[in-house]
Amino acid sequence: MAKIAIMGFGTVGSGVLEVCRRNAASIARRVGEPVEVKYILDVRDFSGSPDADLFVKDLDIILNDPEVRVVVETIGGTKFAYPYVRRCLESGRSVCTSNKEMVATYGAELLALAREHGAAFLFEASVGGGTPIITPMHQCLAANHISRIEGIVNGTTNFMLTKMKRENMGFDAALKIAQQLGYAETKVPGDDVVGRDACRKIAILASLASGKAVYPENIPTRGIRQITVADIKAAEKLESAIKLIAWYRELPDGGVSAGVEPMLVPDNNQLANVDDVFNAVLMKGDMLGDVIFYGKGAGKLPTASAVVADIIDALKDGAAIHDSLFWQPAPKREGMLPDDTAYAWYIRAKGIPAAVLASVAGEGSPVDEGPEGVSYLMKDATPAVVEAVSEKIALLGGRVDLVLKQMDE
Repeated sequence: MAKIAIMGFGTVGSGVLEVCRRNAASIARRVGEPVEVKYILDVRDFSGSPDADLFVKDLDIILNDPEVRVVVETIGGTKFAYPYVRRCLESGRSVCTSNKEMVATYGAELLALAREHGAAFLFEASVGGGTPIITPMHQCLAANHISRIEGIVNGTTNFMLTKMKRENMGFDAALKIAQQLGYAETKVPGDDVVGRDACRKIAILASLASGKAVYPENIPTRGIRQITVADIKAAEKLESAIKLIAWYRELPDGGVSAGVEPMLVPDNNQLANVDDVFNAVLMKGDMLGDVIFYGKGAGKLPTASAVVADIIDALKDGAAIHDSLFWQPAPKREGMLPDDTAYAWYIRAKGIPAAVLASVAGEGSPVDEGPEGVSYLMKDATPAVVEAVSEKIALLGGRVDLVLKQMDE
């Protein structure tokens, strides 16, 4: 019998225990032996739980038990999770985690540590929740060179943007509903709405695609706080939807570019119709072409199911899985990753007439005019050109409140 431990008994950790028990027979068939949770590490009091006998507060109890082969980390953050995971890997135990912050920040180091000690470090649930993305990338797409990734990887903001579009609902009202339904944190929803969650996820995918560490600190990131109902309606006029897009692109010189930002997505683009809490990631392989992964990006049991799938792989394959699942360390660059690509841009400005905006922005077409300002679709321009246009508008006494790139069809 294979014994495992769970660190952190919150939503995902409790889901892992539930999946292991509900699907015990099918898990045992795939592993070749039964899998049992022997310990749950959590500092809180669970003395009233039916599983009270499983709970421990000292990591050493787990590390001193030779029966424990895999440790699940669902603590979250890096303050405790990172040193605990390091100790587990150094002891030769495999680790399966859903912790996107830890993987994005320390992924290369922990992958190398796992290989050094003959263990596996797996993190399928860190990007797509219950939607498989990591495993298909390093196994099914192993014969492909992935040069481009674009995706909706945060279910909370996608739910909010869907509400704003369908019900003419403002940002604050959409956020409140997301909080009531448990999609957004009630106290500090910032990781979702300002784009940090999506930034960590695209950092992981970019690292795996490029083969070297891409850090969240170097990825330009904007959230959806500035999006208004007027912008949603303007996008509809342009036969587009506004989505928070995390993207990665390989550059001709061998470098990489990445970002997280709300974008205009044309209606005939597959990502435009991904609504509510669903996620979708589009990848471009040199042999396969475009492939899309679609599904729920969060939730207790979907996420836990991805963690348990990693447990199965860790028990079956161990460190051998890192023949394909790895990326190399790389120094953090100074400043942000570059983006010199030309796009069409949606610009919303206030304090200047529509005619002035058109003359400053150059080739393009007017979109809308209302209480929130005037909007314009600017034809092919680089981010540097758009920044220069914003500066000119400021000199004329106006201000640019929002700029959005338009994705390809």
